[in-house]
Amino acid sequence: MKVDQAGRKRINRVPSPFLARGLPWASVMISSILPGMLLIASAPIMPPLGFLAFVAWRQLRPGLMPVWAGLPLGFFDDLFSGQPVGSAVLLWSLAAIVLDEIEDRLPWRNFLTEWLVAIGLIVAYIVLSLFIANIAGASTPLHVIVPQIVISLLCYPFVGRVVALADRFRLIPFREIR
Repeated sequence: MKVDQAGRKRINRVPSPFLARGLPWASVMISSILPGMLLIASAPIMPPLGFLAFVAWRQLRPGLMPVWAGLPLGFFDDLFSGQPVGSAVLLWSLAAIVLDEIEDRLPWRNFLTEWLVAIGLIVAYIVLSLFIANIAGASTPLHVIVPQIVISLLCYPFVGRVVALADRFRLIPFREIR
């Protein structure tokens, strides 16, 4: 591409509205299904990829998904995670509210702030998920989820990178046909 054409918008090319609106939702839903497909274990090892993708989308594009998006996406995650129904609905909705409040209070953030918020949300989500599961009848000690917390925190930058690539793909201009 020549230098003079690099900044110009191409004629008859716009991002697909279906892809621009639907890809974030679909990627979070696919991420919710993946942990159950990859590994079946007696202890929680796989990170909650759906929640990680949800947090990554909310941090990358704060206005893209509404605050109420935690309800349907959390319900979808509850169907595949094995958690008591309603636990992800509650926790994802609370995470969306927390992220929205942080967005309002700290409009200028940096990498460290985003990373610390994500760490706090991921640890709180996993610990509260265990607490809700124990209320529902499980009797799992807290030390069992330590590997899942560590793996989740180490996987979050990769999930954030995949979400950023999906965001770039979401905004690819296609030929507009009238």
